[in-house]
Amino acid sequence: MHLLGRLLLAAFALLLAVPAGAAILVLALLVDPAANAWLTGGALATVDMALSDLSAGLPPEGLALLVAGLAKALFVLLFVPPALVGLGGEILGRRGLLWYGAGSGLLTAALPWLTRGVPRPEATGRDPSLLLAEARLTLILFLVGASAGLVYWLVAGRSAGPSRGDRDDGSA
Repeated sequence: MHLLGRLLLAAFALLLAVPAGAAILVLALLVDPAANAWLTGGALATVDMALSDLSAGLPPEGLALLVAGLAKALFVLLFVPPALVGLGGEILGRRGLLWYGAGSGLLTAALPWLTRGVPRPEATGRDPSLLLAEARLTLILFLVGASAGLVYWLVAGRSAGPSRGDRDDGSA
């Protein structure tokens, strides 16, 4: 019965953590001038692609593929890190704020670096503007993951692991 309660509490915590991370992501992307320009350019290109398809009499398949790719990326960035850190916290019995906040933040910030694999050829020249842009993105993703992890901790992480009654305290 305890396991079922923990599963429901973890699902509810993720249900609250994902929108919190999404809200921080939207806010950070709107506040950061470089990200704001990138979003505006991407939105205009998307509208242009969809309108050109519609004017040619074609269904906007490119738009559907773009939305599907964006949904997949958001799932990986917003759901996977707090879920993995929460699962690890439950298994290891971690209840610390630092475990959930920093762990989820570091995992979210590391995802682009982990998925990239090999260094890009244009990054080998150590262009300062490119390094600054990558540092900004890493900071934004850390804040997104940390906020999601903190919300998870508030709901379910403070009581993770075996309950106090289940622990063997050595008294007999």
